Amino acid sequence: MERRDFVKTSALIATGMLASGWAVARDHQAEEGKRVGIIGLDTSHSEVFTRLINGNRAASKGFKVVAAYTEGSRDIPSALEMKPGIIKAVKEMDVEIVGSITELLQKVDVVLLESNDGRIHLEQAVPVLKAGKRIFIDKPLAANLGEAREIFKMAAEFNTPVFSSSALRFEKNVQRVVQGAIGEVTGADVYAPAEIEPHHLDLAWYAIHGVEMLFTVMGPGCKSVSRVHCDGTDLVTGVWENGSIGTVRAIRKGTAGIAGTAFGTRGIAQLGPFETYEPLVEQIVSFFESGKPPVTADETLEIFRFMDAADRSRKKNGKAIHLS
Repeated sequence: MERRDFVKTSALIATGMLASGWAVARDHQAEEGKRVGIIGLDTSHSEVFTRLINGNRAASKGFKVVAAYTEGSRDIPSALEMKPGIIKAVKEMDVEIVGSITELLQKVDVVLLESNDGRIHLEQAVPVLKAGKRIFIDKPLAANLGEAREIFKMAAEFNTPVFSSSALRFEKNVQRVVQGAIGEVTGADVYAPAEIEPHHLDLAWYAIHGVEMLFTVMGPGCKSVSRVHCDGTDLVTGVWENGSIGTVRAIRKGTAGIAGTAFGTRGIAQLGPFETYEPLVEQIVSFFESGKPPVTADETLEIFRFMDAADRSRKKNGKAIHLS
């Protein structure tokens, strides 16, 4: 399954869930402090997250998406193709479309940065960070390691809470492993679609879902990365400081999904598959309310160092690269 098809399927899963009881509420105004703005209407996440937040007042703790700035990717075909339909859907949910990020920031208290293209996240995040408004930045946080570091540097400079995450981090089977269902994790193998977008780190464009699952169950502490690259598949192997081994199978040919297996001292467990965005949105809402990121900057940056090392290993014909 190609990335575009997987995105559409994921959106249909979420939409089906919404149709079974998550109607969009139009009868309430967000109180000050709980007005959500979106940057980027070129991804299905913008529509799905709006439906989840605006469709359940109790679960969203009073937060409501009230305004959106449409501009996202300038040249990625799949994003540009999706954009008109997402704009239409969001407008139908009583969300005001604004002409600039500056205008958006005057109308909202917190921000979902949803632009499909990681290359523009730093540019779009800076005014939000300067304004001191809590911000969730959808994956990939950035196109490369340097820009990811700069985003967190700016967040620290302006003392503005920020986090980024894949929905797979909060998938129920992943969280069971995190909570100790199989004891201490001794290793994990995950797989994900991995279409390569030439302006991003190879794994950042979509295989980041698998990488994020891997780090969620393995934890930080990866010390080296090696990569076998073929036209249709990559196999990326990480070795952790405690001797654990984790792998990411990045699939570009044949059937693909997002799932995996975790190995522990008391059992073996399935990871995934993807089912719903609800747990991620719940985490975003809690973050907006508390200002406490559920994923640390250090862990997100280690994920980017992992992906950067995988690219360097590819260029060196699979040589193991030590994370710095």
